Amino acid sequence: MKRILLSIFSMVSLSVSAQIVNDATSPVDYVNPLMGTMSKPDMSNGNTYPAIGLPWGMNLWTPQTGKNGDGWQYTYTADKIRGFKQTHQPSPWMNDYGEFSIMPVTGTAVFDQDKRASWFSHKSEISKPYYYSVYLADQDVTTEITPTERAAMFRFTFPKSDSDFVVVDAFDKGSYVKIIPEKNEIIGYSTQYSRGHLINFKNYFVIQFSRPFKSVATCSDNDMQRGSLSVKDKHVGAIVGFVTSERGEQITARVASSFISPEQALLNLKELGNDNFNTVEAKGKAIWNKTLSRVQVSGGTIDQMRTFYSCLYRMVFFPNKLYEINAEGKPVHYSPYNGKIESGYMFGGTGFWDTFRALYPFLNLMYPHIVKEMQEGLVNDYKEGGWLPEWSSPGYADIMVGNNSASVVAEAYIKGLRGYDIETLFKALVHDANNEGPISAVGRKGVKYYNKLGYVPYNVGINENAARTLEYAYDDYCIYTLGKALGKPESEIAIYKQRAMNYKNLFDKSRLLMRGKNEDGSFESPFNPFKWGDAFTEGNSWHYTWSVFQDVNGLKKLMGGDKPFINMLDSIFKMPPIFDDSYYGGVIHEIREMQVADMGQYAHGNQPIQHMIYLYDYAGAPWKTQYWARETMNRMYRATPDGYCGDEDNGQTSAWYVFSALGFYSVTPTSTQYAAGAPLFKHTELHFENGNTLHIDAPNNSADNRFVQSETFNGKEYEKNYFDHFQLHKGGYLNIIMSDKPNKNRGTAAKDFPFSMSN
Repeated sequence: MKRILLSIFSMVSLSVSAQIVNDATSPVDYVNPLMGTMSKPDMSNGNTYPAIGLPWGMNLWTPQTGKNGDGWQYTYTADKIRGFKQTHQPSPWMNDYGEFSIMPVTGTAVFDQDKRASWFSHKSEISKPYYYSVYLADQDVTTEITPTERAAMFRFTFPKSDSDFVVVDAFDKGSYVKIIPEKNEIIGYSTQYSRGHLINFKNYFVIQFSRPFKSVATCSDNDMQRGSLSVKDKHVGAIVGFVTSERGEQITARVASSFISPEQALLNLKELGNDNFNTVEAKGKAIWNKTLSRVQVSGGTIDQMRTFYSCLYRMVFFPNKLYEINAEGKPVHYSPYNGKIESGYMFGGTGFWDTFRALYPFLNLMYPHIVKEMQEGLVNDYKEGGWLPEWSSPGYADIMVGNNSASVVAEAYIKGLRGYDIETLFKALVHDANNEGPISAVGRKGVKYYNKLGYVPYNVGINENAARTLEYAYDDYCIYTLGKALGKPESEIAIYKQRAMNYKNLFDKSRLLMRGKNEDGSFESPFNPFKWGDAFTEGNSWHYTWSVFQDVNGLKKLMGGDKPFINMLDSIFKMPPIFDDSYYGGVIHEIREMQVADMGQYAHGNQPIQHMIYLYDYAGAPWKTQYWARETMNRMYRATPDGYCGDEDNGQTSAWYVFSALGFYSVTPTSTQYAAGAPLFKHTELHFENGNTLHIDAPNNSADNRFVQSETFNGKEYEKNYFDHFQLHKGGYLNIIMSDKPNKNRGTAAKDFPFSMSN
């Protein structure tokens, strides 16, 4: 840890009382990859693992404390490591695919994952985005890892021994290994995957060691064959032995993999070039600093800095690259849809139900180059599979609701991305919006009811029907908006504008809440607004009522105007955290996380309500947005192992924090507006890819001064409760005077409210 502390404090100017950071020249040094790792199935503090990799890299690496196949592959409270695992896992609930692990062992060659496991301590663990090191006490070996996008380098520091070993575990869904002594090399593949149906799936790997093998063995389950060079079975592995004549001798292993072929894995290994371990590490650090430095913040406490950059680190992994670069220098990929090798881009490992809300808006704002590649990947998804994925891990996973690919596709184009096949993507949106898919999470389940009645009925055997209706309505807005931007005839797209108002069909005026509706037009009865699930997805009516991203003004009118709307918003925080878990038959972790948070019915640990704090902007009470955004940042986030308030979810929960710390949020991603909040830091610089820089200065910002007193944008007074995407991209200076008292006269006029369809 000394390396981390020295690098941080060498660049930090601290005041004695507040520990304010006035400069941040190396933002990666603030990142704690262990944030959120102290989690378990019934209580998520993030459900993360220390992801050692590069931004959007095809492969990540993590120490593995859980058993093979366990989605909780690393938990902070564990005390033994079983191996160092190549992982592509987006979350423990989705689990992993193509995984294999590497583990040093001394004394006796053992393959069994329990017998080879070694005690470790966080006191001898260093975790950085581009570097990981830990001392394995039972083996008396220090293991270090540093990655590239598709390769990595290991460095093992062994004791003096004639019985040093490295174990390669190719996992248990059908695997293969071959030892090639004359090349100091192991090759093989893993076929393990957890979600969907993959055809011809293999993750081919190659491992090259820095010195010859003293001994070799292969394993099938726990049957070890000494001297054997290859084996193919359900669960196989390899063990190679070495001799170290002095304590502290190091052996390196260069590792790469490919979803395409063994030959492509060797090509991917060239990412390491002829670099030694320290050079790969230095290059990785430089890449991380370049990526994170797109957003430079200062003038906050060191804890705020750590939290901010730890969140930003989580936001630039998923969706991860599934494509590889062939010998001709062109992108190619294994298709999870047809099992073939296809040309072009492909990404995986994200669920749009989570990430359309804030992650994609942030990528469009700060990293549009990668979003363009992702859009090209979506074109290939549709061409190869016939549908757009809603949860790719990779391919089609049957989980969550909505076809929020519509938001991801429309937003990118509306916010200026060009140079890809948008016509095919529009065709895909229209197709998916009007058809049920081969699984419930592709296309629109219940679409015949939705298109006929304007909602998915409660009593026709379709679960989470009200949630589907509300999300389909927003998705229809996205389709209409994109169609209009593409110049499609009104006769073709007007139906989507009409359906975007379908949210009104579920509004119960007697309760001022959304409620499931039966096929005959009657509301579900009995109705408990605190019942989780059933008509809704991982939430209750109090959470999902606000899912009218496209027309908050219309929702406000249904509730009776500004004052009743604000009262309903206030009620979220005033009510006790009561719940009805009968739909699930027990308390799911999302319920427990709301219950323990002490913020009433506000369940920030899950996505449906995360935008709700910003809805005060639409009713002339922006100071309440400012208050609750700061309160949530202060109470729900910290760069510690228990640092999140629920699942991190592939960058979405982190993106809420990062956006809120900047002082705005994407309530309606497919519009060009962001609802305004208040910045967390005294100084922020957004360095856009177009070369412009936006400076956000709030010099008197502090823990007490959380309210915006006044603002100027490029020297002109600014009173709107929103910012425009293209205006921000022009750069300039946003100067904000903060106060410990709210300015209740600012942002109160209707002209200052953010976009709504019915405005």
